[in-house]
Amino acid sequence: MDLAEGVGESSSPPRSLGSSGGGGGGAYDIRNDVYNKLLESGNEEVVNNPELFREQLEAHFNSLPSSYGLDINMDRVEDVLLHQKVLARAKDPDMRPVYHVRFLELNVWTRVDDTADQQISNLASTSKLHCKVDNEGIVPSLSRNNFNYMESGNPAEDFSKRPEMSFIPVHEVIFSTLDKPKLLSQLSALLSDIGLNIREAHVFSTTDGYSLSVFVVDGWHVEDTKELLEALEKAINRRKGSLSVPSCSQSSAEKAICLKAKSGDWEIDRRLLKIGEKIASGSCGDLYHGIYHGLDVAVKVLRSEHLNGNLENEFAQEVAILRQVLHKNVVRFIGACSKSPHLCIVTEYMPGGSLYDYLHRNHIVLKLSQLLRFTIDICKGMEYLHQNNIIHRDLKTANLLMDAQKVVKVADFGVARFLNKGGVMTAETGTYRWMAPEVINHQPYDQKADVFSFAIVLWELVTAKVPYDSMTPLQAALGVRQGLRPELPNNAHPKLLEMMQRCWEAVPGNRPSFSEIRAELEELLHEVDIKEDDTEAPNGS
Repeated sequence: MDLAEGVGESSSPPRSLGSSGGGGGGAYDIRNDVYNKLLESGNEEVVNNPELFREQLEAHFNSLPSSYGLDINMDRVEDVLLHQKVLARAKDPDMRPVYHVRFLELNVWTRVDDTADQQISNLASTSKLHCKVDNEGIVPSLSRNNFNYMESGNPAEDFSKRPEMSFIPVHEVIFSTLDKPKLLSQLSALLSDIGLNIREAHVFSTTDGYSLSVFVVDGWHVEDTKELLEALEKAINRRKGSLSVPSCSQSSAEKAICLKAKSGDWEIDRRLLKIGEKIASGSCGDLYHGIYHGLDVAVKVLRSEHLNGNLENEFAQEVAILRQVLHKNVVRFIGACSKSPHLCIVTEYMPGGSLYDYLHRNHIVLKLSQLLRFTIDICKGMEYLHQNNIIHRDLKTANLLMDAQKVVKVADFGVARFLNKGGVMTAETGTYRWMAPEVINHQPYDQKADVFSFAIVLWELVTAKVPYDSMTPLQAALGVRQGLRPELPNNAHPKLLEMMQRCWEAVPGNRPSFSEIRAELEELLHEVDIKEDDTEAPNGS
């Protein structure tokens, strides 16, 4: 469980968001706008019972992450009603997976010459679509309604030299079913099976365990959706078992092995644990500042209403790993309460907060010496984990915490795993903006996936920017699959730029180990310290 889920995941500049409870925390102003627009339009659901609709709208937003509010097209707020209905139908096991198809717009492509295609820009699109990603990169769109504009012009024009045009229908496919690992890849494969190309995907998980997946696709060559629905239904029927039934990656026996030492010295009596203010919230739990035997501690509490086999397995894995690690650059494990439904993990308290907050909320631009000290700390922690056969799988600034002396420690082992016997894994996990291409592609991967994530962390520390901040998380992931990397900053130290590029190599085997990275950073810090000492020395010394 990632308690910083959604951090740095906004696909567009933050709107003026108020605070509210639930998974959709931070969308109060947006839901007001949605409500008012629907009321102004005379929508029957709002007009007939405004108070009931307001409650339903609040519940809908509260069940979804804040990124959902940022994704809403305010020119088509009725989409929110459609999403509500799709999610409501998915609660019925006999209906799952629920899907909905509609035609969006007609794109026009022109062939300028024999070697290059150019898509004409969107003059006044009927549908406000975000940046669209296809095999050729990022392209704009053109509404069919504006085609007459292109046809106007000089009647004496030489038509033999005019561009050759083709029409590409664009459709939207919405899915809702039980949320589960690899669901995105399964839905992507299903769409591919019937010849559809994904231009956009917006994927959300609700707080009660369901998914809302919205795909913008092309590849279906007619506007009418009847045959597309039939093809989709056949494809779903072939995969229905895997799409509608929850999965569990571990057996109960394996979970029991992880937790068999309940009487061990790590089991905490919850009565001795004093829980204070909330520090952070995630999809399935919350992080609190607490006191245990007079010590400041951090307490990760899993919400009992979300407990299921998968979440308990994840809890067991995290405890199993934390019990095995002890290093000054890894957050120290103190104990856990393993008696369901009151599951919690207790670790040392890190008063400095996360590097993500330090950088982005305080708008900090790091001095080179401080940046190097931070990155060396990270490398030492990751080097230790890798030496102990552990892959973190979600290395990012939100999971890197500071103590009172600004020592950085690796934290949050919710998706970390011991490297399996074959030495590789295939499960997609982590956070898209920091995720290695082999993980996104569901290819076998090993500890070098963490090195790729470190490269993005290094870029973030150098630039003080969120990676791919103009793109949605999934757009960033699709781009990384095709070779996209963050733009190299102009003012960074050449050795850091070179290190970034080696660490985010597409071929994992070409990436250095954390031992090699640490050695290079320590050498660079030594050079920087010498230069700073010379600069600060008084004249005549």
